[in-house]
Amino acid sequence: MTRIIAGEAGGMRLTVPASGTRPTSDRVRESLFGALESADAIDGARVLDLYAGSGALGLEALSRGAATVDLVELSKGAAGVIRRNAQAVSRVAGRPAQVHHLGVHAYLLRATGPFDLVFSDPPYDIDDAAMTADLVALAPLLSADALVIVERARRSAPPALDAAGLEEFRTKTYGDTTLWWAQPAAESQSR
Repeated sequence: MTRIIAGEAGGMRLTVPASGTRPTSDRVRESLFGALESADAIDGARVLDLYAGSGALGLEALSRGAATVDLVELSKGAAGVIRRNAQAVSRVAGRPAQVHHLGVHAYLLRATGPFDLVFSDPPYDIDDAAMTADLVALAPLLSADALVIVERARRSAPPALDAAGLEEFRTKTYGDTTLWWAQPAAESQSR
């Protein structure tokens, strides 16, 4: 069972797609969102949830005070599940969540941003080159003080954050899951 952990929709159960997704565990989400709240990174943020799956990350942010959330998912079935979850959380939170049934790279090439908080939780078997291309396409859509959280398998190669003008400042591993925290590099902000 996946649920919203805290905030206005705290305790609300989320539907998870029957197959093809790997929801972030409650333990990882609790730790991640505790750190994000400590950094004052959620309240009023414009959030982007890439490879959204069930929408749990973006919708947790919405429940905790994000201004808007955009959720991107290619799978038609998963996008339908996210849409239902988003409607339920949005109704309680009183703020919008928009679902985009589209491939992540295609979405990033036409999105306008800026985004303050980005979750990228691609399938663990995503090709490293595709992951890097997504990060490069994401970079121009970020606000100057944006946070980007990339979730991958512990055994995966680290994301090529520097190729996208991003600077890693924290890494945390939970069992088989590793989270990389990044922000726009100082030199990319001065361009």
